[in-house]
Amino acid sequence: MRVRRGGEGGPTLLLLHGMGATSEAWNGVIARLDQYWDGSWAVPDLPGHGDSEPAEHYSFGDMAAAVAQCVRGAERVVVLGHSLGGVVGLALASGWFGVRVEAVCGLGIKASWSDQELAGAAAAAGKPARAFDNRAQAAERYLKVSGLHGLVEADSSEVEGGLVLADGGWRLAMDQRAFGIGAPDMPGLLAAARSRVTLAAGEHDPMSPAADLRALVPNPVILRGLGHNAQVQNPDAVLALLRTL
Repeated sequence: MRVRRGGEGGPTLLLLHGMGATSEAWNGVIARLDQYWDGSWAVPDLPGHGDSEPAEHYSFGDMAAAVAQCVRGAERVVVLGHSLGGVVGLALASGWFGVRVEAVCGLGIKASWSDQELAGAAAAAGKPARAFDNRAQAAERYLKVSGLHGLVEADSSEVEGGLVLADGGWRLAMDQRAFGIGAPDMPGLLAAARSRVTLAAGEHDPMSPAADLRALVPNPVILRGLGHNAQVQNPDAVLALLRTL
């Protein structure tokens, strides 16, 4: 796995990106970490994303097992995970993967899935990666898949890690099969967590409405004026979540 690291000592902050994105989705947060975090940090590309190798099989448990290697040996770990990364963080908090998680915040987790949505995701997982004639077309597709469209420019660093130039043209770095990971068992994951848990979402996040979160925990944190990729829109607002953990 590709892992970006920084800081030193203290607890380790593990930042986990969402489906289709890469660790670069945390660039704005990383740039401000010295103001909010006193310790080390690790930011991986999840399996099948960015510069990390694809997995043989995609499940939340398999991803958690892979990510656990990034913080193996750390005495204290705090996880801030976005969307898919939030689910992986909750799985890590179970303690089943040999990591001592002190607290986890799941940001923008999609907790409610329709049969139609799951069928669409499974269909996407079965399709071959699409090749594009030029980088601009591939970048446009990446921005849509990662949810970053309208938030960052096509030539920004947040996009670079999500694209590869291979035989046949430009394509997304993501392994299409990852789309088939399925829906998380949120009640089960919350029940298994051995750490403090915070669920949060942007006020205007269509994938993680406040009502869905309130059905799972009594007091989710709703970030006013923000959408699904709140960590990109307002890194300071998301970093403030660390104070609640």
